[in-house]
Amino acid sequence: MRIGPYELKNNLFLAPMAGVTDRPFRSLCRRLGAGMAASEMVSSNSLLWGSKKTLRRADHTGEDDPRAVQIVGSDPAMMAQAARYNVDNGAQIIDINMGCPAKKICNVYAGSALMQNEKLVAEILEAVVKSVDVPVTLKIRTGWDRANRNGPAIARVAEASGIQALAVHGRTRADAFQGEAEYDTIAAIKAAVTIPVIANGDIGTPEKAALVLRATSADGLMIGRAAQGNPWIFREIGHYLATGEKLAPPPVTEVRDTLLDHLETLYAFYGEYSGVRMARKHISWYSKGLRDGAAFRHRVNQVETHEAQLAMVREFFDGQAQALGLAA
Repeated sequence: MRIGPYELKNNLFLAPMAGVTDRPFRSLCRRLGAGMAASEMVSSNSLLWGSKKTLRRADHTGEDDPRAVQIVGSDPAMMAQAARYNVDNGAQIIDINMGCPAKKICNVYAGSALMQNEKLVAEILEAVVKSVDVPVTLKIRTGWDRANRNGPAIARVAEASGIQALAVHGRTRADAFQGEAEYDTIAAIKAAVTIPVIANGDIGTPEKAALVLRATSADGLMIGRAAQGNPWIFREIGHYLATGEKLAPPPVTEVRDTLLDHLETLYAFYGEYSGVRMARKHISWYSKGLRDGAAFRHRVNQVETHEAQLAMVREFFDGQAQALGLAA
């Protein structure tokens, strides 16, 4: 897939997720097969741009091209200003968030709340596209609620405004993350526009990835929660789509080594205090489903230093490897 001047290595995308898709995790997913990974969403409020959190969210140091930053807000002028600011600071693609269902975002009429107002959507998109000379993409949902699945109409507005690719989560704002994603509306959106459409929602296995592509005729796939603790999903889906064959899951020794490397990058990125705390959720995801995992998670969440955290992770996964008869 091509987005503006950028030819992606494949059509698999990591979905932006607040508190998850920081630079360490984006880099890991790119290394394991994601073709593109946008930042966590950055507020269009300029008063927040100097905060540590916002600076970290937009930090793409050392990442492969293209570097994409997602912005969120509801004021066209502020969104345009945010786009310019991020491009001036290294963003090569601007992604606009109109898909987040979180109350704190929707209560300020941003994220997926904007799908209620197609006129305002057009004003924001046109303002942002005109403000920068890099590609602008958009993330939406299928509609505001099940009675108002206006995704196809929003998609036509997006194409007319100059948006160069569109990601669609297969739920309405009212659904949040409940129930199962539906793909009929994504298919209707794909049929309504000529720009690339990326399907998102409940894509957790290679077989489901192939099913969603068939059901929607989408140009690409976006993976979110299924990548938490399983960045190999991009490698596995890519292989399956290319060959029709399933890759074996990574051995526990590879999981251990990948997690240890991931933790080191978190400590370097956040510093020890915050890095140890950010690491806890990742450790939980990586260890999910493993023998004695619950007891391990309880213990490891009590430690305060990176040395202790690394030692406990290594000990736990070495024990898993030994139990399976694998060389540590």
